[in-house]
Amino acid sequence: MVEVDPSGAGDGSGKKCLTHSYSVVDEDHLAEKRVESLTKILTEQYGVPDERLVKALCALGEATAHIAVLLMNYVEHTYAGTQNNSGDDQLHLDIDCDNAVFAALRNSGVFSIAASEETPVETDVGSEGSFSLGFDPLDGSSIIDANFSVGSIYGIWPGKGVLNRTGREQVAAAVALYGPRTTLCVALPSASNGKGKDHVLEVTLVRNRIAWELSRDDIVIQPDGKVFAPGNLRATNDNPQYDALVKHWISNRYTLRYSGGMVPDVYHIFAKSKGVFSNVSSEKAKAKLRLLYEVAPIGLMVECAQGVTTHEFDDTSVLDITIGDLDQRLGVCFGSANEVAIYKKFMFTS
Repeated sequence: MVEVDPSGAGDGSGKKCLTHSYSVVDEDHLAEKRVESLTKILTEQYGVPDERLVKALCALGEATAHIAVLLMNYVEHTYAGTQNNSGDDQLHLDIDCDNAVFAALRNSGVFSIAASEETPVETDVGSEGSFSLGFDPLDGSSIIDANFSVGSIYGIWPGKGVLNRTGREQVAAAVALYGPRTTLCVALPSASNGKGKDHVLEVTLVRNRIAWELSRDDIVIQPDGKVFAPGNLRATNDNPQYDALVKHWISNRYTLRYSGGMVPDVYHIFAKSKGVFSNVSSEKAKAKLRLLYEVAPIGLMVECAQGVTTHEFDDTSVLDITIGDLDQRLGVCFGSANEVAIYKKFMFTS
């Protein structure tokens, strides 16, 4: 059960934390131009036929723009005195970003249910909505004080509810990256666009947050790429297969690109069109990644970009794993097809 701060923090209400929110998020008066620019990209360049899905993605664009403002004004590393279901102490910033997303969902009128890593319950956000959302509003809050890039993760499911669904049922997914630029990477399965094939595109927030501009029109992950991002490395201490795999990467002179944040590390694969990301567990180093909020949405993005995903110990796409619990966790491998094949060779051989 999530403890609820008296200010409304953590309850998914969209209310501001009374002392740590910035009014500019709600008063920048730029929403109409941002929505217009993203709508034009989705409809004219990618032929998205469902107006409700366009509105849903524009709502995520608004949430992303608002979170970017919160991050720009973030100074104090202060805690709200609450924990999420994962046992993580919540920053006021975590809660403000969570509420920014919930506010955007409610304003859109096209979502019915949402659940997040900070508000891990199926929360009603609209009686007439057509979609449900699983999201992580601020992935990487533990590295934000070093001014590393951080992100947001969004997965959109049709209908009402996210439990007992699979990632393959998603109609779209998106990942926002907050760094020197604010970008939004969007995955559109073939059934959700007018192009007849899966697409992953990137838009960048430009001109002082006035508009979204298409910055990459068709992201494709190449089959090979000697770039690795090995998460949860402490598992190599008591997982000999993972230890051998990491040594293989090192001895074969792979380039290390690892920040400790899932979004920037996977986003690097999209940026370079190659590479492999792993997060493996062991008896002493348990799995941390959540299927609903992180794995399923990013998994859809990787596979729509012609990459491959797998469960850490089972030769199964992460998109085919049923979400049986809102806090369901697992280890994964994502990336270039031949690099994931090498992962399987090491990890699935006894």
